Amino acid sequence: MSTGHCRRSAGKARTPESGTASGAFGYGCGRVLLRHVLTTAVLAGIFAFPAAAQPVVLMPGVTYDRRVEFTAHGPKAIHVLIAPKPGGLYALKPVLSNNTLLGRERVSAMQRRVSATATVAGINGDLFAWEQGFPSGMLIQDGVLHATPNSGRSSIGIGADGRLQVERVSFFGTWQGTGQRRAINGVNKATGSVVLYTSAWGPTTPAVTGTVEATLSAFPSATPRGDLSGLVSQLKPNGGTPIPANGAVLVARGAQGPRLAAEAPVGQTVTVRLTLKPDWSTVADALGGGPLIVRGGKPVFRAQEEFSTYQLSLRHPRSAVGQTADGRIVMLAVDGRQPGYSVGMTNFELALALMRFGVVTAAALDGGGSTTMAYDGKVLNRPSDGGERAVAEALLVHYYGVHAGDLNGAVLSPNGDGVGEELTFRYKVVRPSTVTVNLLGPDRVARVTETGTRAPGVYRLTWPGRRADGSLEQLGRWRWVVSAQDNEGRASTVERAFSLNDTIGFLRVQPRLLRPGRTGSRLVATVRLARPARLVLSIETQAGVVLRRVMRRFTRAGVVSLAWNGRTARGGLVYSGSYVARVRALNAAGTMELARTFAVDRAFRAPKPKPPKPKAPKRKAPKPRSR
Repeated sequence: MSTGHCRRSAGKARTPESGTASGAFGYGCGRVLLRHVLTTAVLAGIFAFPAAAQPVVLMPGVTYDRRVEFTAHGPKAIHVLIAPKPGGLYALKPVLSNNTLLGRERVSAMQRRVSATATVAGINGDLFAWEQGFPSGMLIQDGVLHATPNSGRSSIGIGADGRLQVERVSFFGTWQGTGQRRAINGVNKATGSVVLYTSAWGPTTPAVTGTVEATLSAFPSATPRGDLSGLVSQLKPNGGTPIPANGAVLVARGAQGPRLAAEAPVGQTVTVRLTLKPDWSTVADALGGGPLIVRGGKPVFRAQEEFSTYQLSLRHPRSAVGQTADGRIVMLAVDGRQPGYSVGMTNFELALALMRFGVVTAAALDGGGSTTMAYDGKVLNRPSDGGERAVAEALLVHYYGVHAGDLNGAVLSPNGDGVGEELTFRYKVVRPSTVTVNLLGPDRVARVTETGTRAPGVYRLTWPGRRADGSLEQLGRWRWVVSAQDNEGRASTVERAFSLNDTIGFLRVQPRLLRPGRTGSRLVATVRLARPARLVLSIETQAGVVLRRVMRRFTRAGVVSLAWNGRTARGGLVYSGSYVARVRALNAAGTMELARTFAVDRAFRAPKPKPPKPKAPKRKAPKPRSR
């Protein structure tokens, strides 16, 4: 915590676990973060109950919630993201790391990269090859096929109508030059007799020997169904062929190499056809994952997909996406491998967890150390690697309307103490829009109004809380309300509230280093009270745990002091360390607080007083002897 603030209160072992050489499910080990709190067993089953929590609105219509369940196996921390049905101002899209299939990137970094085009929140995506980073399954973006599916696992499609489809999808492809149609084994895959590489793969084809590679210029986007034709502009052996941005490279290995060389000479037109089964022509975006865990509103115990028992039946960190009957999107990120904090879930427990949110269709995604949930570039969960892992892709909810950051219970307090003197409000538009901004007072009358055309970007408005003549505005709850209509005619609104309150200011805490060992040593917090209020002094740890509250009844305006003797509510001295002194004022204007940090040093010991020297006993005068 900084010196002051003003606000309104209100190296690891890694083993592939994907079932294939390209998987990256669940690397690394968690470390103990918290002591085990509670274990509850009821008969032969598990009795689980969620900790009370209030969902947080991340952006209009999108909420985040963190729940903790205590079970016989240990606590389970579940992070829940719920968004409206895709369509209009909302979309559910996969985002590729570094905009290429090769390489990896953190989910938070992907979000920051796309933040100029949308406000996003979501989770990690498909399983992937650890070294190269390419996803193990399908990838479709805006109807373009960037990677072919793994037919042994489920693919997750998002239809143009906003419906989530979870199915096993097969790929069939052909190419034709001067001869008959011949098979294509995949699009942007590391292996296969004949593979079509597009710019989504990376700058060049894989650097391997023994191949024949035909560069196709003016080749259209790789959309499934229909014929795609390009002219052979170059024919060369071995790998490392540059992939043109508006073209593709057809690579043949083994016995297929001579056929490609003979039937696709330079200047020859080559026609390619890409087909998916079942027909996913209505799917706008898709990614791989699996297995299917909820179908028709019922949990799926065994989907018979290409996953190992280790992946499915043990408790690991888990990620999943599902859809309710009314179309809402539900994303889960379950922390795991962290005894005392969260032990994770089995795959079937993940399905049951999704069922509690009314999900009727759902699939798992990559888990283990890859499990990540983030919003606007900030991680919301606790990845088991001890930090966020770089992954192949993310599955993100995109919001295209006007958005404003949370003011987090801010208090505008223009009283001259340098804390909260003015308020800066920021809002973002991602499309050209006509925007109207209103600042509404407690009386619902607008004090500031702006209307105009805004290009995509972030805009700032600063308000000092005073009228034109310099006098303080009305105390109470104020609201920024921003309405926007973008160039596609879509309207959106966002509202953010704050308080205008200058009740307390000029907080001082003395001494900054408290030594409870001294006789009479105490901490004194002094504030200037602009109007009568009830004051409360809270002594807290840096983590926000309240150790002691010192209260004063309704107090008149003026300079007021509150003292603390260095002891907890139970009477014991606090340990040495850094603490926070928080003074809160409550009155008709609302609640306002100021805080300062200070330190405690219990090592100090006051010198003991020296004991008085013992006095020599008085000698009695000898009695006179008689002669």
